[in-house]
Amino acid sequence: MSGLNELNDNQLYQRLADDDQRAFELLYERYWKQMVYKAFCKLDSSKDAEELVQDTFIDIWKSRKRIVLKHSFHTFIAAIVRYKIIAKIAARNKSPRDFVDISQIQVTEDSTERLLYLRDLNAEIELAVKALPEKCQMVFRMSREEGKSDKQIAAELYISQKTVEAHLHKALKILRRALGKLHFLLLLVYLICIIKK
Repeated sequence: MSGLNELNDNQLYQRLADDDQRAFELLYERYWKQMVYKAFCKLDSSKDAEELVQDTFIDIWKSRKRIVLKHSFHTFIAAIVRYKIIAKIAARNKSPRDFVDISQIQVTEDSTERLLYLRDLNAEIELAVKALPEKCQMVFRMSREEGKSDKQIAAELYISQKTVEAHLHKALKILRRALGKLHFLLLLVYLICIIKK
């Protein structure tokens, strides 16, 4: 038992693939309070923060055999918690929109860290959008970034509205697949909301 205590975080994580429950418990003990505090600072709710971190550890355990760490465990779990916080805030502020534009997220004066990881997420989304086929990307940007209706897009591009709809459907399908590579499939861009202050 003492041998496990001497292992670093990444070594403990490697043991999860072998179903080492004690290694999981040690990681839980090392990071529970820290991650709950991190979540609480953003969510302002101890209950939500604890549930979010609990879900994070459950996800880590479920994915133990297929997720290989490319960075430190601390970076890994912090990223998961950040994305879950974003999703939680989004769920609190639902509106009838089907795409989240990160640039529209308003940040309070005490949220420098939040701004940084929102920018990181926005960069991930932008890379995925840039990888779309040319016409598909054009239609997507006109719809989501310029706020144009399907009818307006069809008129400007001299295509039918059904073609516009097909391009948007294709874009969302490709983006969903691409952004699904983010930890635990937190596809923020598909949440039906806009985060408001």
